[in-house]
Amino acid sequence: MAVENMNVVTNPASVLRASRTVMASAWLSRMLIGLGAMTVLGTIAIIIPYFLSGLPAAAASLTIALLLFVSAGMIWRELRRAKFDNRREMLLFEAFHSVLTPQLITDEAGNTILANRAFRGWIDIGKQKAEQALAARFAASPEVENEFRNVKSTLQKGQPGIAELPVIRGNKVVEWRRIVARPIEGSGGFYHWRFEDISERRRMEKNMRDEQTKLVDFMAHAPVGIYSVDQHGRFHFVNHTLAEWLRVTPEELVKGDVRLHDILSEAPQGIAAHAITTGPHGELRGEVVMRRRDGQLFPVAITQTVVAGEDGKNIRTRSIVRDLSPEREWQQALSVSEYRFQRLFAEAPIGILLLDAEYTVMECNHAFHTLMHKPRGGVVGTKLAELIAPRDRDALFARLSTVLGGADLRKPLEVHMASEREINAQIFVKRFGMSAKQDAPGEQGLMLYFIDASEQKRLENQFAHSQKMQAIGQLAGGVAHDFNNLLTAMIGFCDLLLQRHKPGDQSFADIMQIKQNGNRAANLVRQLLAFSRQQTLQPKVLNLADVLSELANLLRRLIGAQVKLEMVHGRDVGLIKVDQGQLEQVIINLVVNARDAMPQGGTVTIRTVAVKQEKAQLRGQDEMPPGNYVAIEVADSGIGIPKENLQRIFEPFFSTKEIGSGTGLGLSTVYGIVRQTGGFVGVDSVVGKGSTFTVYLPVFEQVAGAVEVKPEAASEDRPGPDLTGVGTILLVEDEDAVRVFSGRALRNKGYNVFEARSGEEALVILAKEGGDKIDLIVTDVVMPQMDGPTLYKHIREKWPNMKVVFVSGYTEDRLREQFTSGETIYFLAKPFTLKQLAAKVKDVLGEGK
Repeated sequence: MAVENMNVVTNPASVLRASRTVMASAWLSRMLIGLGAMTVLGTIAIIIPYFLSGLPAAAASLTIALLLFVSAGMIWRELRRAKFDNRREMLLFEAFHSVLTPQLITDEAGNTILANRAFRGWIDIGKQKAEQALAARFAASPEVENEFRNVKSTLQKGQPGIAELPVIRGNKVVEWRRIVARPIEGSGGFYHWRFEDISERRRMEKNMRDEQTKLVDFMAHAPVGIYSVDQHGRFHFVNHTLAEWLRVTPEELVKGDVRLHDILSEAPQGIAAHAITTGPHGELRGEVVMRRRDGQLFPVAITQTVVAGEDGKNIRTRSIVRDLSPEREWQQALSVSEYRFQRLFAEAPIGILLLDAEYTVMECNHAFHTLMHKPRGGVVGTKLAELIAPRDRDALFARLSTVLGGADLRKPLEVHMASEREINAQIFVKRFGMSAKQDAPGEQGLMLYFIDASEQKRLENQFAHSQKMQAIGQLAGGVAHDFNNLLTAMIGFCDLLLQRHKPGDQSFADIMQIKQNGNRAANLVRQLLAFSRQQTLQPKVLNLADVLSELANLLRRLIGAQVKLEMVHGRDVGLIKVDQGQLEQVIINLVVNARDAMPQGGTVTIRTVAVKQEKAQLRGQDEMPPGNYVAIEVADSGIGIPKENLQRIFEPFFSTKEIGSGTGLGLSTVYGIVRQTGGFVGVDSVVGKGSTFTVYLPVFEQVAGAVEVKPEAASEDRPGPDLTGVGTILLVEDEDAVRVFSGRALRNKGYNVFEARSGEEALVILAKEGGDKIDLIVTDVVMPQMDGPTLYKHIREKWPNMKVVFVSGYTEDRLREQFTSGETIYFLAKPFTLKQLAAKVKDVLGEGK
């Protein structure tokens, strides 16, 4: 059959007709050969009688007859075979076309010999060759194109080719085909192609791969460790989780020489290399401790199953490892939490009561029965009313009933407890359910939190007392300051009058009487300033023993013959830095106060001792910080001080003496001087046995960098009788009387004086007269608008070498606080006399000459 020029057959009817034509031609050729043979034999049978006769003719005829018979049989058989072959060919043809898998028969040139219906439905070949259409179908990517080309090359070599290729459209795989191409044996260059649709199988394989990947990923990163070892303990599999716990990689365990027992903290003895605990084969459970690469240990629980191999000799394990560290930490944290919650109630720093709806105490903690000074058995089971002072019961139970009714108390209740001592308590109330049914009637209870507010009340009273003392001190300081201005004028004008009225003058005695009363008033002002801690101090380093020795004779004269004075000096008490005059005043006041407490006589003991304060401690109304102190104790054996008076003894003008027996400033002066010096004062007293006043003064420690202040000496007697001088002085004072007296006094001493009522007026005078012509400025510290220190700063800007003397009724400490640059300042305290003013001015002007 010639097929070199055969066109592509695509119609089944045409294919069938062509096939039948070919078969019919072959059958007709065989039939013609048979009929030709029969014709020849028949012709021979007819002509034999003419040439032969007798027996030979009969034999020849018989032979020809047999041959004719055989030829007829052959023709009949060919006719039957032709019918059978035609039917078989039809069945094979229909079967080829009915197959659902696309199939194709091509020749060596790639022409289509035969294509079934499935192939024609899959690819529209058209007029092109089949192999060209197939190459175009599998040409979406170079890889797929090369695979298809390899199949063709394999066919050309006479070998079958198989490939699984995707069909891609628009960068998307639409299907997969398995190509099976085989040479047709004995056909002389024809090939059979089969294109199986394996899309579903590929999808199933992909799904299986995805699931397998997920499974592998799950096993590798499961929240538990997974491993498998053989009978020698060698690792065949380790997931990432276990490897991370051990601080290694899975490959290090699987490919290395590490065995199972190598990663255990204590290798078990006498068991198989794959086992973790002693016991039979099969499923094993146990808790062991594993060791990380860095040596850190962690507990784990292992569950494993031992499986035998197919040969029955080798085994392997399927092991699950659970890290117990978080669980142990949770258990420990839970245990600690439970313990804390159990102790929270028992050891809470505040008292806690649990009450039922009838206000009966169900439970109490240690802090509450400590607060009440009662044992637990004396509290539990009692009614709440028995624990509250009668005056507060009604109000408390009214509030508690509202809480049981569902209300909330945002503010605590303040009550007094029923106790032998005064106990003030703040109560916070919360409702709680005593069963799972929170709103069930009769199932509600109360939880009461008691905060001991007794100390807070005491501190509030102390604070109020301190504020009162501070207010009185400020009032006293202010009054004393204004009064100092008046006294300065009074005493100063007396000095001016005394210059004109000598001792023989009849007015001399009257003027002296006025001056003496002014000095007495000045002493009273100093006491007020001492109480308000605003007096002018002149501290110096002192040995307390020396001060007491010098003061002993004076004290004995003050207390009289009925009172015995004893002094006890401690060792290594240290030095102190105080104003000696003020310290003596403190000791005198305390000794006189002790004398007055012993009208029938007794003993006054003055004791000095070194005190090292380790921590802050309350001394009277003030808190004394830690440090080294010198204590001065003044003890008497008198009548003592009642408890109700102890809180008021340092108040000014408070006195338990008869009217006219004292000013009420003695102890307040002591308190003010000691506190201004940086010390503290306390008192202990027992009625009928006496009192002890203790003064604590800090031990002196040299401090560098203090502002140099040159104060005026307390005495009016100055060395050198000549107080006259020359020079120009600017006097700045807002109090007219003080300014007039001071101006006249300085002019009488020979000075040229300019007067200014304020700081602003002083600056005007300086600008008008010229600062270089002014030798000294005497200015008050406290003035309206521009005060003395502000004026000083303005002066320093233009005349930095100008000398300034500050005068004030307040302390020099307050003045010092306003100067931080180490300036040398001069200070004169009010009230001052004419001599003190003249001496101060002459001393300042004489410096540097």
